[in-house]
Amino acid sequence: MIRLFPILLLLAAACSPAQTQEMRPTADPAVPRSAQKVEKIKNPGRVVHVLVALCDNENQGIVPVPAHLGNGEDPVRNLYWGAAFGVKTYFSRSKNWELIDTIAKPSDDVLERLVFKHRTANVYLVADAYRGSRMRKTIDDFFDSASGAVRENVKVGDALIQIRAGSDLVAFVGHDGLMDFKLDREIERADEDKRDAVVLACASRNYFFEPMKKSGANPLLWTSNLMAPEAYILHDALEGWIRNESGEQVRERAALAYAKYQKISLKAAKNILVSGF
Repeated sequence: MIRLFPILLLLAAACSPAQTQEMRPTADPAVPRSAQKVEKIKNPGRVVHVLVALCDNENQGIVPVPAHLGNGEDPVRNLYWGAAFGVKTYFSRSKNWELIDTIAKPSDDVLERLVFKHRTANVYLVADAYRGSRMRKTIDDFFDSASGAVRENVKVGDALIQIRAGSDLVAFVGHDGLMDFKLDREIERADEDKRDAVVLACASRNYFFEPMKKSGANPLLWTSNLMAPEAYILHDALEGWIRNESGEQVRERAALAYAKYQKISLKAAKNILVSGF
């Protein structure tokens, strides 16, 4: 749970597209989509599904970060999960969310799954820590979720929660893998359900634009340039989403958080964090 300064420089360097020409090959081949058909169910509340691609020095096209933060097989200390502003740590410490379940290795791709419940709203958040070597799989799963193609049920106590395409909002957090490779398939919208999407990765609007359009999801929040995809952005954006605020209001909340933690102006933060096409 170590905080490094200046974190923005660290993360911006890690995301630098100039480095992708010399990146090491990814360890995972393209993984075929699940053929399993899961029927749509009614969720017990609104659902957010967060797919976190763990930071990985060995398998992602990044300038390496310190080894303990960039081990894509170690969620405990990973930059995007167990570090101070990683999804697990930040949401676990939030007064707005309660951690209600932890599931170890729900699949070969996902090392840890957390289920949170909002303390004042009927909203569940399921966060998955994907192996850093499974970047392609993480992005495939994100678009299968955003487009309505694949659903998954999660048992939490007496409740059954449907994530992926069953989510009301699906989010990707991590290095922008589409700087390193292109999708090997066309994204097609699979249903008419309305979903919001958040993509916290460097210059995600530039790289995710076309497949996002085809998915049918609404890009509630994504980015225009290099940035640090830290969990306070998602946390504060979700508070606006829970209140059914507009995309611009959600963007304002996210930018205020980013400006505060990165010690930059609100104008600069709003230039990085954008909403809509």
